[in-house]
Amino acid sequence: MILELDCGNSFIKWRVIHAADAAIVGGGIVDSDQALLDEVAALSQLCLAGCRIVSVRSEEETAALCALIAQAFGVFARVAEPAREMAGVRNGYDDYQRLGMDRWLAALGAFHLAKGACLVIDLGTAAKADFVGPDGEHLGGYICPGMPLMRSQLRTHTRRIRYDDASAERALSSLAPGRSTVEAVERGCVLMLQGFARIQLEQARALWGERFTVFLTGGDAPLVRDAAPQARVVPDLVFVGLAMACPLD
Repeated sequence: MILELDCGNSFIKWRVIHAADAAIVGGGIVDSDQALLDEVAALSQLCLAGCRIVSVRSEEETAALCALIAQAFGVFARVAEPAREMAGVRNGYDDYQRLGMDRWLAALGAFHLAKGACLVIDLGTAAKADFVGPDGEHLGGYICPGMPLMRSQLRTHTRRIRYDDASAERALSSLAPGRSTVEAVERGCVLMLQGFARIQLEQARALWGERFTVFLTGGDAPLVRDAAPQARVVPDLVFVGLAMACPLD
């Protein structure tokens, strides 16, 4: 079995797969290193042969997590590293090491699945878009606040905006103009995300006509499904690229 980790600034997405066929044994999202260890250890008949990690954390934080994994499960964790070129994709950043590893691996995974030009829209804490041409050239992308950041900023800087998660979920039953603050905020943020997605599609069409594949990934991908009905929803797109960057026997 292989432990795969996608370590963001706020959460860790994890899954355990069988090495032979990549069948998923278990997985989830946690908010701390200790919670990760506890949930992985709770899997029945756990027998890890390796671990691979993509991380946007600091080198010190990532190294500390690798040490915990080695201590808890007795396996060495391979950490994905930046590259100028890999699996037919050429990094489009002037300084290739500055491209976020989550974006790089999602681009690798998307090009591998599309076998041609592709647009990756990743909706998590931040909303991100990346363009990969038919020849594998990464053309760059865009980053803006995602739903969690937009909510947080509004709650932090506007004293009268206070509501719980249950209210937020109910507010998204419709995108009609809000008749309460929670409806106005939640629906407004979703419309901003959908506008972001539509603009990326316009950019892609200007580049490639209709000859490209759109991928939606990230926890809030379902919120923009209507704005990109032709998209392939691949929740684990980063893990597709991670397996390519860190192959384990």
